[in-house]
Formats: sequence, C-alpha cells, structure tokens
Amino acid sequence: MAQLIAIIFLAAALGGCAARKIDAKDELDRSIGRGVEFLVKSQNRDGSWGSATLTKGLNIYAPVPGAHHGFRAATTSLCVSALLETAPRGPGVPEALDRAEIFLFSYLPRVRRGELNALYNVWAHAYAIQALVRMLERPGVPAGAEAEARRERIFELLRLQVRRLEQYEFLGGGWGYYEFEPFHFSRPAGDPNSFTTATVLIALHEARSAGVEVPQKMIERGLAEVRRQRNPNFTYHYSRNWWRRPMGEINRPAGSLGRSQACNAALRIWGDTAVTDAVLAQWLDRLFARQGWLDMGRKRPVPHESWFYVAAYFYYYGHYYAAQCIELLPADQRPRYQQMMAVTLMGHQEKDGSWFDFPFYAYHKPYGTAFALMSLGRCRDGRSLALP
Repeated sequence: MAQLIAIIFLAAALGGCAARKIDAKDELDRSIGRGVEFLVKSQNRDGSWGSATLTKGLNIYAPVPGAHHGFRAATTSLCVSALLETAPRGPGVPEALDRAEIFLFSYLPRVRRGELNALYNVWAHAYAIQALVRMLERPGVPAGAEAEARRERIFELLRLQVRRLEQYEFLGGGWGYYEFEPFHFSRPAGDPNSFTTATVLIALHEARSAGVEVPQKMIERGLAEVRRQRNPNFTYHYSRNWWRRPMGEINRPAGSLGRSQACNAALRIWGDTAVTDAVLAQWLDRLFARQGWLDMGRKRPVPHESWFYVAAYFYYYGHYYAAQCIELLPADQRPRYQQMMAVTLMGHQEKDGSWFDFPFYAYHKPYGTAFALMSLGRCRDGRSLALP
C-alpha cells in the first residue's frame, strides 16, 4: 500500500511539471544553482555560516558560548560539504571555500561540550569529519609543499574529531546531545539517541575510508546501540530511555520517518545484513507516501509539537539520509525515488534560494540549504531524472 500511495504522490506532484514541458534536469540544476548562490551570499565574513542571532522568542536550550561553537561548526561543515558536492567550481564558490577552510582550521580545535548536560558538539564533530574528508579531494588545489601541509592539517583535524567522539561517547556506547543525569562522569552517562549515533557512525565510516584510524570497539558499541533501539518493523526509538514504550507515538512509523533513514543507512554501510534492499525501499516508500507527517512539523517553532511528536528539524535531515539510502540501492531501483526526492525538495525552496525547516537562531537556513543541496545532488547523476 505504501508503494502504491508513493506512486500516486509522484504522479500528482509531477503533473504540473509535465504540463509546463520543463526539462527536468535543467530545472533541478537551476534549483541547485539558486541554493548554492544563497550559501555564497549568506556566508559570514569570518568564513562561517550561521550565528546566535535570535529569530524567534522561544529557542532551544543553548548555553553560551559552547553550544553555539558546536552549532556554528556543524552548520559551517554542512555548508562546506554541500558546496563541494554540488558546485565546487561555481561562481564565488572557490573563494567561499577558501574562507571556510581558514575558519574550520582555526575553529574546530575549540569545539567542546557546551555544558555538562549539553553535547551539541557531537554534531559538529560528525559533520566536520564529512567536510574534512571532502576537502581532501577538493578540485583546483595546486600541488606542492603548501598542498601537502594543507593535507596533513586536514588529517590532523580528522584525527582530532575522532578523539573527541571517543571522549563524548556515552557509557555503554552511542552518542546523544543531552545528558540530564543527576551525576556526571568523565564520559556522558545518559540516554544516547539512535539517530545521533547513526549520524556519527556514518561519519566515522567516511573517516576510516579516508585512511583515518577509528577504534573498532567504539564502532561495535555504536552499532549495538542502534540495534538495541530498533524495533522489528525498522522503526527506531528516539533514545535509549524509550525502550519502555517501544510503540509510543514517537517510535511508530510516522514518528520514525526522519530517523529510520539515517539508522538504516548507518547499519547497512557497516555490514548489518538485516537492512536489506527491501528494507531500504520500504522506508523510502513510507517517507514519500507519509510525507505529510513530516511536512506538518516543518517550520513549527517548538520541537516535537507536531503529530507523533515530530520535530521540524527532522525534515531535511531525514531527506538527506534518505538520499543516501537511495544510493545504497541497485542502480535500476533508484530513479523512482530520485524523482520523488527532487520534486519534493524543489517544491519547498524559498524565494531567496534557501530551504529551512526549523527556525533556529540564524543557523536554520544555512543547514537546511546544505541538507537539501546534498539530497538534490544525489538525484543529479545524469541518468535517472527523466520526469514524465
């Protein structure tokens, strides 16, 4: 049924495109180009993206300055990855990347947990790894001694991010971004999140693939934690403490839409044979067939205020990891999902070329745009996007 609904969704969404006789690939390229232009124009003077500027009266808990060090480093890393993946030689992009590299080289060593109970820095370490790995293969970097020094600096920072993730790994394995335990230890002792752990595992897989040493025991503990939070239907608990209510609303399929994609991708790339092609396809079908559950939460200012406790910030995050799940499928199964992904995300692009899902200080447009660009870039392989 989910697959049938997804097909109906696609046909309805694409009807307008067919009527206007657009070239789908050109339309996608224009959308990506507008997003890239937004990132170039919105970059801060110091090379970063985002800031602690208030965009609404109610904001999430963010102790200063540490929490914002994590937010800014994570947001900047996502933007760097998006530019390198989609338009590394685009207008103004090389200069923006130069500024961003200088920023990350000096800023990443400063990133720590904001307070004992706020570990937003975990996101920064994970997304910094992915940005740094992409920076290793940045086109247009001239060869020579300076390039070798740059490359060694990148590897130094990669090793630092892995050490930080070791330092902030939760007791028992996995990662989270809050620790509200009454007693604190040298390592966090609270309830890790399934999706945060999945995010870190995907980043660590990239680090290891680039030649960085990653402790195997840490990987095994993280994988075990994600599996512990997995239900038989491949929904995933929000965090470890939800094991007491495995069928609570937030853990049902509609509530897990933004988490299952990341968790499935993480387990699959690390060799979990339970995450088959059929599982990936089933959850991609659910994502597009039940798009409304995520979309009703999009842009809501209060976390988890929507149906099934969906938080707005799961929208583009969920689609980004869904795009990675699409890449894990056999080539002949990808086109339909790439089409649905492209149509969905292009339909949400803002007038200024950005995307955002959760009003969040001034980080929301840069990170939302980065997630959307990387998702759309995975639809732009020159073979599959042939809209009816």
